[in-house]
Amino acid sequence: MSDNASVTPPMPPATPAGSPSAEERQWGMFAHFAAFLGFLIPGLGGMIGPLIVWQMKKAEMPFVGDQGKEALNFQITVFLAVIVCAILTVILIGFLLLMVVGLGALVFTIIGGIKANEGVAYRYPFTLRLIK
Repeated sequence: MSDNASVTPPMPPATPAGSPSAEERQWGMFAHFAAFLGFLIPGLGGMIGPLIVWQMKKAEMPFVGDQGKEALNFQITVFLAVIVCAILTVILIGFLLLMVVGLGALVFTIIGGIKANEGVAYRYPFTLRLIK
C-alpha cells in the first residue's frame, strides 16, 4: 500500500426507511419538553415552547412537525382543563381535579419526550386534536 492512499471515513449507520434521524428524535423530544416553559411562564407558557419548536422545524423535519403538533394540542387541552378545574374550585372538587390534571400533564409530557427520543410517534391520551 502506498502512503498516499486516501482513507475514506466509515459511513454512518443507515436508519431504516421511515424512521426519524437522531436529530429529528432529539427535536421531537424538545417539542414535548418545551412545555415545561409553563413552569416559568404560568398560563400560556406551556403552549409557547411546543409552538416555537413546531413552527421552526415542521417544514424540514416531518417527525418533529408531528410531535410538535401533538405536544401543542396536549398543552391546549391541559390549559382548557385547568380553566374548567378553576371554575369547579367553587364547589371544592376543582382543587382535587387541578392536582390530577397537573400530575397527568407532568407524567404524560415526560413519557412523550422519552418516546419521541426513541423515535416513536407518541399520542397523548385524552387530547383534543384542535390543530390538524
